Amino acid sequence: MKIIRFNSKKLEKIYNRGSALKQRHVEEKVKKIIEDVRVFGDEALIKYTKKFDGVKLSLKQLKVSQIDINGAYQNISPNFATSLKVIIENINRFYRKTLRKSWKIKDADGSVVGENYMPLEKVGVYIPAGTAPLVSTVYMTVLPAKLAGVKKIVLISPPDKNGFINPHILVVADLLKVDEIYRVGGAQGIAALAYGTKTIPRVDKIVGPGNIYVSEAKRQVFGLVGIDMIAGPTELGIIANRHSDPKLIIADLKAQAEHAKGLAILITNSKNLAREVKSQTENINGHIVLTKNLEQAVEIANKIAPEHLQILVNNPKRLLKGIRNAGAIFLGPFSPVAVGDYIAGPSHVLPTHGTARFFSGLSVSDFVKSSHIINYTKKTLEKIREPLEKIATIEGLTKHLDSVKARFL
Repeated sequence: MKIIRFNSKKLEKIYNRGSALKQRHVEEKVKKIIEDVRVFGDEALIKYTKKFDGVKLSLKQLKVSQIDINGAYQNISPNFATSLKVIIENINRFYRKTLRKSWKIKDADGSVVGENYMPLEKVGVYIPAGTAPLVSTVYMTVLPAKLAGVKKIVLISPPDKNGFINPHILVVADLLKVDEIYRVGGAQGIAALAYGTKTIPRVDKIVGPGNIYVSEAKRQVFGLVGIDMIAGPTELGIIANRHSDPKLIIADLKAQAEHAKGLAILITNSKNLAREVKSQTENINGHIVLTKNLEQAVEIANKIAPEHLQILVNNPKRLLKGIRNAGAIFLGPFSPVAVGDYIAGPSHVLPTHGTARFFSGLSVSDFVKSSHIINYTKKTLEKIREPLEKIATIEGLTKHLDSVKARFL
């Protein structure tokens, strides 16, 4: 990690790092893969699974069987399910607070306006398994969908060289009653969920993180299906000062470095802290930003809009008031990002590359949609004829006005 000043031009590159998400060569490769899957379906999935994952599957092997799932239980520790219960309860407790209810407003004339909230019918969940099998991503995506009331959840994950999906991924998915699981990953898996094949059903929305090819595929199929967000490599920002414990900062930065291409940024007004951290984090991908004061540190953090933001000062709640852009915020020395990754409750599927300026972490609301309800009485319709007529006349849409007048002929 290198120390840069608050007025360095290098900060602009950090602020605008989202431009790195879109790469022309990746875009073209993904476009071809998606088109192949759209046209050739399962045949293309088998071809690309062999090419990218190094395993040749038969058509029947695309779908994970109940026999495979039952076998997965034999390859995990006996107390795994017990540990999972604590995690599930934490996540459910958090998301129960966010459930939305349908509502309506009824006026004295009897007219009604409101919103009906409904769960999505079918959702596809992508679980990465390239650099590490992200077991935690299963419950961090499936549980909010379940609480929302999604009718059908389809999970896909790339197989290993032997054609297997990590047994812990299978067990968690089974315990959470995921409806279908498939051995397919990459851009081809996203295309299968978006278009559907003879084996894999088409879904309404795709959620879950992945590599640059997965992210680009989600970008390209958006509109045909919904997506949660375009996620890039994971990020960590830390705000600290001279009172912060350097051991904790270094430990958290090293934890971040376990992720491939993960970005770590320390923002501090302490030169001594900056030097000490730099001396022990030379091989970590990231930056140490030296600021004039903590207020400026908050300002820079908001411009960076990191996926994870730790505030490791004595009174973190004071700085929290100024934070506008961050996927998840961790306050104080006993709230490392690891608890958010695994057990605290909120999903670890979070916006990256500065998109926390307009995206939020995955939640129950990602799995519901609403319809506006309008139920006017004749008396109410009569009351609004005059203002409606004025607007329709300005816009030149006279037939709109005629459709209202027809109710009174």
